[in-house]
Amino acid sequence: MKQLAQPKNTTRRQFLKASTAATGGLVIGFNLAGGNKFARAQAPQPVNLNVPNAFLRIAKDGSVTVQVKHLEFGQGVMTSLPMLVAEELECDWTKVRAELAPAAPVYAHTAFGMQATGGSSSVVNSWEQLRTVGAMARTMLIAAAAKQWKVDPAKCRAEKGVVIGPAGKKATYGALAEAANATKVPEKVALKDAKDFKIIGKPTRRIDAATKVNGAAKYGLDLTRKQLPNLHTALVKHPPVFGARVGKIDASKVTGIPGVTHVVQVSNGVAVVAKNFWAAKLGRDALVVEWKMEDGSKVSTADLKKSYRDLAATPGPVAKAGNVEALKTAAKTVSAEYDVPFLAHAPMEPLNCTVELKAGSCEIWVGSQFQTVDQGAAAKVAGLKPEQVKLNTLIAGGGFGRRGNPVSDYVIEAVEIAKDAKVPVKTVWTREDDIKGGYYRPQYMHKVTAGLDANGKIAAWNHVIVGQSIAAGTPFEGFMIKNGVDDTTVEGVADTPYDIPNMHVVSHTTKSAVPVLWLRSVGHTHTAFVMETMMDDLAKAAGKDPVAFRREYLGKHPRVLKVLEMAAEKAGWGGPVPSGVGRGIAVHESFGSVCAHVVDVSIDKGQIKVLRVVSVIDCGLVVNPLTVTAQVESAMVYGLSAALYGQITMKDGVVEQSNFHDYPVLRMAEMPKMEVHIVPGGTAPTGVGEPGTPPIAPAVSNAIFALTGKRLREMPFKV
Repeated sequence: MKQLAQPKNTTRRQFLKASTAATGGLVIGFNLAGGNKFARAQAPQPVNLNVPNAFLRIAKDGSVTVQVKHLEFGQGVMTSLPMLVAEELECDWTKVRAELAPAAPVYAHTAFGMQATGGSSSVVNSWEQLRTVGAMARTMLIAAAAKQWKVDPAKCRAEKGVVIGPAGKKATYGALAEAANATKVPEKVALKDAKDFKIIGKPTRRIDAATKVNGAAKYGLDLTRKQLPNLHTALVKHPPVFGARVGKIDASKVTGIPGVTHVVQVSNGVAVVAKNFWAAKLGRDALVVEWKMEDGSKVSTADLKKSYRDLAATPGPVAKAGNVEALKTAAKTVSAEYDVPFLAHAPMEPLNCTVELKAGSCEIWVGSQFQTVDQGAAAKVAGLKPEQVKLNTLIAGGGFGRRGNPVSDYVIEAVEIAKDAKVPVKTVWTREDDIKGGYYRPQYMHKVTAGLDANGKIAAWNHVIVGQSIAAGTPFEGFMIKNGVDDTTVEGVADTPYDIPNMHVVSHTTKSAVPVLWLRSVGHTHTAFVMETMMDDLAKAAGKDPVAFRREYLGKHPRVLKVLEMAAEKAGWGGPVPSGVGRGIAVHESFGSVCAHVVDVSIDKGQIKVLRVVSVIDCGLVVNPLTVTAQVESAMVYGLSAALYGQITMKDGVVEQSNFHDYPVLRMAEMPKMEVHIVPGGTAPTGVGEPGTPPIAPAVSNAIFALTGKRLREMPFKV
């Protein structure tokens, strides 16, 4: 995805003050009219003041609770977003709390126009919004104190949760909260200059860390009958191959299993509902379903590869036009083909969604990245209006895009089951269910020919990409696909920061029965791999150092150049490398940020060992350096897992992998030494969660090439 635009047109804001009856404190909500490309898919809904739409609540005891509108699934929004509020509020950070907000229009993403978490944008889109909320609350608290003291508000100030007035007058936020709620909401507030920040930019430990360590934090899977009486559990027997439909159902061996209560046919399978997970599991194992196979369901990885190569040899939609005829006069050419496989998201916490239907209402508990979309989809299935669906967002154990599905697959399924069973139901997808029958990062094939002139300069670049579109068939198709090109397929290539002459990019979109979805870093997961290894190949062909070669094409992008050079410096690029060790570098721009990795590798008994990774990121103004470091490290690990192990393969339509034993992720014992360096500066934050993933695979490939002279062009890597 592209970098998100900062909120604009601040004069159009509407600030909303909600009732204090429930809390006895100050409650502030906030709505920003506007939106960008995603707003075109689903327009923002009118704000309903009767829903709990406040961002900020100050209680009488002085505690400050911030409603976090984005899903927390490891990225640290329960801390970084409250930091934005606290900075302008001038409150006592030790009294700041965080709660996940429910689904409500007031929590719409300022750029997407709907409540959603994705695109490395949680801090980016909240940057101005939440600071404004904090500044407004501070202004109202000061106004309340000034009114009580009968002094000019300009003679009062706020500090660490206390308003201080003339002659040593003091009042805590807790004592002022209720009175503040009766003051006029300011039309406009001035925000701090960065040089005055006291909280933003300071390493801050996570508010939610303790609860995640001691088990107090509640994930979707933790919901039990203690919280929701009569809660049942459902598992679904999904089609063995994509596109198959339910035929005959034989449940004769299911109904006798203790605990099993219902067998329910849903749109994509047959669910067994029981009083506990294991009864549902035994029931599903005993269930017999005859499936109606479709012609397109017998897809295989080998067949797809062949068909992709055949398609790459034909003309296709042009994503970027360049004069490829210039290749005919090149002094040298480098041609290569690349293959990257389907990938599963494989979150640590398996997918789950709990639904309780009552007359005229539906309540859902789910770790959703798309609250607005899921709320609307659930309402449609339940036969209700969206405002009749209460969606409670729970923290999730990972997601990587899987919990943000435009078609709300597992949420719809959960509502279908609860609607038929007529009991509260927690629908669970085991990890095997999701890996064998979920959604995937598409398989892609790249074909590239690049030429050098007599001076070792790039003369032309012809790039063809073949793969499925993740936007086709979704509500986002209208603005994400232009002239036959899915923007997410070519991002990182068609908009490369390298100033390459005569660059021509073609994108072929394929179709298959395999359902596809964005995965952490989206198109950059494969385009960075190709771009950065090709740049290394061209540097080799030109007889130049890889860093020096890249430098020649980054004159118009000093930010990318700075990250490249800083990474090289921090890693000791050009210095001695231990015997048996290869060193590689890659840099890539995505989600508004730039990240580079320098990787040291060795090969032990045919296995690649990543020894050290030195990372540099420029993500604009940093809110919490601890979060940025953690995100870069986790993104690097996620990308490294894909580079070394990740692949979903299919034979006769059946996915061959099922769980972490045959779809492994990097183990702790395999972790390399890591250093993360952050480029200081910037006037606003840019993306953090994803930019660390794309450059890790090419950096490893380049390191292996430096060590062995062998170029790896297919993931996962094999030597």
